[in-house]
Amino acid sequence: MKDEKYIHMTHVLAEKGRGFTSPNPMVGAVVVKGNKILAKSYHKIFGGSHAEVIALHACGDQARGATLYVSLEPCCHYGKTPPCTDLIIQSGIKRVVCSTIDPNPLVNGNGIRKLKKAGIEVNVGILEEEAKKLNEAYFKYITTGIPFVTLKAAGTLNGKVSSVYEDTVPVDFDAILWDVDKINPPHLNPLPCGERKTCIKYSKIILLGTWNDISNCLRKLKSIEYQNIILTPIDDQTNVVKRNIKFDIWKLNKRKNGELDFRSFLKKCGGEGIASLVVEAGKEILTSFLKQKLADKIWYEVSLDVSNQGEELFGDLGIKKMSDAVVLKNCEWKQSGNSLVVVGYPEF
Repeated sequence: MKDEKYIHMTHVLAEKGRGFTSPNPMVGAVVVKGNKILAKSYHKIFGGSHAEVIALHACGDQARGATLYVSLEPCCHYGKTPPCTDLIIQSGIKRVVCSTIDPNPLVNGNGIRKLKKAGIEVNVGILEEEAKKLNEAYFKYITTGIPFVTLKAAGTLNGKVSSVYEDTVPVDFDAILWDVDKINPPHLNPLPCGERKTCIKYSKIILLGTWNDISNCLRKLKSIEYQNIILTPIDDQTNVVKRNIKFDIWKLNKRKNGELDFRSFLKKCGGEGIASLVVEAGKEILTSFLKQKLADKIWYEVSLDVSNQGEELFGDLGIKKMSDAVVLKNCEWKQSGNSLVVVGYPEF
């Protein structure tokens, strides 16, 4: 029970880094000796010191003989910072308790083995599912090379598209894909990270649509403070209006059936360091992501009304019987204004 208490504490601490650490994971650490907490910390920003390092530096010589609780396996390789395992060994830590193995191929159990080889007792698997959910985007990205995809949709009780969002997806994603043919981007100013007032990193904005609609969207932009804007035209016209805004142009490939190839698009995203992506789009795009089995999570906002206006929220998924339907698992929901927000994981 004591281990669970302190591991849960590392998860709460790790959450403070949300929106700042990607594409690295969020990590929290607590150093305990006897029943006394010597230090606690979290990974604050990508490229900065890891949670274990901050905590152990705060402890100094008191760390000798103590237990280190950490939400993810300590790294054992050189990246932006030196290996955490080296400092843990040097500090005299007697025992390490971590929630889960880091699936990064450069770690993936090697950190645990290195600590054990140095004579440190290691326990793994405390509140493991909680730890994996905390870093679900990182786990997907580091093992597949493509981002964790959340589809955001809004509809009426009878499945018609609703253009009004009462709620917003948490702004801890690396990029947002806006289908400007169907959805007028609701916020064209830099997106905040977490609940902090300032942030050095903004989400990438990916505009998808015809050149004409993309150009109209660009004309509305009043800020050039984005990290960058990516244009993904679905036609061959080149009359995009260029302004003093940094942007890249990505070409979208098509599948044999004529649909846009979003798998290759996601591979491009992954290659650019995008670990998480939110998609706000119309029926065709949402349907394509589902048909190509590329959605990891669905954020569905149901307005509590019935309407005969608008198109269907999803198109033909090729499903002939209910037993083959896409089912949302592990759902969470809440009421927001006059809407019900349901968040779940599609099972294909």
